[in-house]
Formats: sequence, structure tokens, C-alpha cells
Amino acid sequence: MEATMFVPAHAEASADIKELVRYNRGKVHEVADRILSICGEPMCFERILQEVFKGYGLSMNFEQYVLVGSTVRSYLSWLKDTGEVSVEFQDCMLLWQSV
Repeated sequence: MEATMFVPAHAEASADIKELVRYNRGKVHEVADRILSICGEPMCFERILQEVFKGYGLSMNFEQYVLVGSTVRSYLSWLKDTGEVSVEFQDCMLLWQSV
């Protein structure tokens, strides 16, 4: 991407964001790896979310449930699209598992 200046949402404006992009990509993969490790056995979304909250020391409230829950769902969707997790329905429940 080319531009004279970049204005990231959570960082200072900069003409060169290569390092920030590397950092953000690293964090994305770090979170994905954590979710993959949580999904070692078939697990429902609520349990995955619980483990993410515990693992990052987050406090659960409705706003965080919605925000973090949406993020975790996006990760699960991405991981399914890339073949890193599989899904199955068991006892009328969607379960996620690392491949």
C-alpha cells in the first residue's frame, strides 16, 4: 500500500508502517495459535470464549462478551476457511476442533 502518510487507529501517524504491520500480523498469529491450542478437543464457542478470557486475564461483562466474542468468532471463521479448524455438530451443538 502506498501513501505519503498513514494514520493508524491506535498508533501515531507515520510515513512508514512496515514495523507496525509486522507487529500486528505477529499478534494476529499469536491469538490464532492460542485459539488453536484451546481447540485441541471438540469445544463449543462459549467454552472457547471462556478460555480466551481466562488466558488473557480479561473481566467478563456484556460489552466485553460482545466485543471479544465477535473477534473470536472472526478468528474461528478464518481458521475454518484456512483449514486449521474443523467443525462438527454434536447433540445439537456446533463444536470447533484444531486439525
